[in-house]
Amino acid sequence: MLVPPVRHPGYTPRRAAGLTGYERVLARAGFAQVAGIDEAGRGACAGPLVVAAVMLDPRRRSSIGDIADSKSLTAAAREEAYQQVMALAVSWYVVVIPPGDIDGTGLHVCNIAGMRRALAGLSPQPQYVLTDGFPVRGLGVPALAMWKGDEVAACVAAASVVAKVTRDRLMRDLHKRYPVYGFARHKGYSTPSHMRALTTYGPCPEHRRSFANVGCVGDTTSPGTGDPVDPETGDPAGLRAGDGVGPETGDAAGPDTGDAAGPGVGHVVRPDTGDPMDPETGDPMGLRVGDVVGLGADDALGPRTGEPMSMGNGHPLSVEAGDPMSLEN
Repeated sequence: MLVPPVRHPGYTPRRAAGLTGYERVLARAGFAQVAGIDEAGRGACAGPLVVAAVMLDPRRRSSIGDIADSKSLTAAAREEAYQQVMALAVSWYVVVIPPGDIDGTGLHVCNIAGMRRALAGLSPQPQYVLTDGFPVRGLGVPALAMWKGDEVAACVAAASVVAKVTRDRLMRDLHKRYPVYGFARHKGYSTPSHMRALTTYGPCPEHRRSFANVGCVGDTTSPGTGDPVDPETGDPAGLRAGDGVGPETGDAAGPDTGDAAGPGVGHVVRPDTGDPMDPETGDPMGLRVGDVVGLGADDALGPRTGEPMSMGNGHPLSVEAGDPMSLEN
């Protein structure tokens, strides 16, 4: 008599098991507390990398809505999903990694370290971990790397929502400091409008200079002049409200006349006085109608006294430097 072989029940979830299928299978295998880890901002060229770890309540996670693939959700839907995750989470932890650390140690190294730190921040510690994309060594608990984990596992999708919403809020705060880059719109990713702003104003302290499209851009200078600009406002650095700029040279101009505060590139000055002069005629520049030039000296003279007059565009403007601002996460 043939005895049918004993079939191992297995722990593979069905295709139609839903977003919580993996967690239910792991619970049957003895792993009731399962955490998911995911990051946001890996592909951005500006702003921090945010890593989140979330462990959902095993008794209530089946009530979680459709939060798969947080990147496809609208901003309003992500905020609503974030509140739902907070209500269903037993524990969650977020790690924010600044651009300087990414430039110093590398993106992937920071990503792995952030996942370890996020897991270590959970209390209580999970019995099993699901990560999105690639395996992570040194977690200290059994783990499984899942391709597109935020689309097939509830805990990974929850971690993705927390990381994405947290980073979006940080980028909106950075937009207030550096409005010329449009961080509130593209969140630091390499969109055409972001690249145009980066080319025009140069990188700010929140850009990842180790990225090729940022590293090839020069220092923060105004286009065409090489003069520094304020990355927060886009205005030439050191100028006050109401100060003018020379239309051809970009030099600071007098607030009353609009003349350049000092001779720009290509201007000719007298060797004895240093006053600007017309390179074609040799006459002093910036004289008004009725001004008299002394014979032999070419100095501007008063029409009645014959004494030299000061030129209105030869005095440099005072500047006020802006103090750096600190980011409060």
